[in-house]
Amino acid sequence: MTNTDAFDAPLTLDPDAVLLLIDVQQGFHDADYFGPRDNPQAEQRMADLIDAWQATGRPIVTVQHTAPGGPLAAGTPGHRLQDFVAALTPELHITKTVNSAFYGTPDLHAWLQQRGVRQVVISGMITNVCCETTTRMAGNLGYDAIFPTDAMHAFDMTGPDGTVVRAAEFARATATTLHAMRFAKVVTTDTVLAAAKA
Repeated sequence: MTNTDAFDAPLTLDPDAVLLLIDVQQGFHDADYFGPRDNPQAEQRMADLIDAWQATGRPIVTVQHTAPGGPLAAGTPGHRLQDFVAALTPELHITKTVNSAFYGTPDLHAWLQQRGVRQVVISGMITNVCCETTTRMAGNLGYDAIFPTDAMHAFDMTGPDGTVVRAAEFARATATTLHAMRFAKVVTTDTVLAAAKA
């Protein structure tokens, strides 16, 4: 798809655009379990978004994965949110056991609808898993989804044939798919920050 439309227009942010911070949990520091990652600046970029949202009074929603097993399991140190997110008092905190923040408790879609929110900015972990799944659902549900690719990160993964796909390749493929198929406006954090200040 190469047509020019709203996805290619300059980014503007609604006064009530929600920043969605997905699964920013301590367990993702476990390199022995998850393997190599891309984008070492991801956490700083998330923190920059948080600062902008707090400065402009926009709402922040945090999401926490609670599925049993692995480094993110409830009751383990890895389940805890990373310090810069744990310090927040979000407008809404969601727990989930699957890949989409729209299948969690409380119900994100209902909360957004009750407030008339139409824009969501997605960040967090993992780029091609929970961030991408949440973004696809946001697009399908009619939200104006914003996807700052440098405010999230991916991990290397091994396919069924044993081939290792690098994290940066997943990030590039996710960004390309979301843009080309018009699920989201794919941008940089600096673009979002400039729009937040406008």
